Amino acid sequence: MKADAIKLDGKKAGSVDLDDAIFGLEPRKDILHRVVRWQRNNAQAGTHEVLTRSEVSYSTKKIYRQKGTGGARHGSRKAPIFRKGGIYKGPTTRSHGHELTKKFRKLGLRHALSAKVAAGELVIVDDISIKDAKTSALAKQVGALGWKRALIIDGAQVDENFARAARNIETLDVLPSMGANVYDILRSDTLVLTKAGVEALEARLK
Repeated sequence: MKADAIKLDGKKAGSVDLDDAIFGLEPRKDILHRVVRWQRNNAQAGTHEVLTRSEVSYSTKKIYRQKGTGGARHGSRKAPIFRKGGIYKGPTTRSHGHELTKKFRKLGLRHALSAKVAAGELVIVDDISIKDAKTSALAKQVGALGWKRALIIDGAQVDENFARAARNIETLDVLPSMGANVYDILRSDTLVLTKAGVEALEARLK
């Protein structure tokens, strides 16, 4: 599959051959859903916790006598039935993550890239290296190119000046090729790959 490449100023920069086994698949929502769910579950902190009956600060003394009061039988004020008592079956600190094989994760990334191609939301850029780390100048270029919420994936390392200039642009995310992931790709309106990024992704996903 051939795709046109451009420069940051919008001028043409030839074309790039894209591997059909990575960029030409029929996107499957079930595969993408499983990988995104795996990503988001692993990112969840899981630090939510409540005080149980054994942890709340109250005396364990029986609050009133067993019989003769006309009320229900009760023991400690720590019981979940009372206000500020222990919480019954509340959340505890745990990991929400689950396993997903490397093979399946690679498959998900292929389908995510193919989904962007199918939607016409993939842009190939020759190179993103710039001389000066000027946010205002880069913001003008991005605006002229029509990138609203864009994810830019470079090769093994991102150009330092470009990364510094893009740091304060809210609608721009920049990642090296090893940081490419299904969730960030799918949530972007435009996926921008450099030629080095394309080569690195193809080497990673073969």
